[in-house]
Amino acid sequence: MLSTNTTHTAYHAPVFEPTVDELAVLKKLELGEKISLEDAVHAHVSKRLLERGMVVEREGYMAITAEGLQQIKRNDA
Repeated sequence: MLSTNTTHTAYHAPVFEPTVDELAVLKKLELGEKISLEDAVHAHVSKRLLERGMVVEREGYMAITAEGLQQIKRNDA
């Protein structure tokens, strides 16, 4: 029997592993490239970055957060 529950919640895996494309977007933002939300939609930029707090919206543009920087941080060990 199918559930009639119409509440939709986004599933978040316990560990966030960004795709290569998501990492590329984060790197561009770190280097200062401006990506508008409109351009992000047209380029099919993953909404997961916003959902996971890797980027935020500021004045119509995407801005990288400390969590986003942590994802692209180099580990020189």
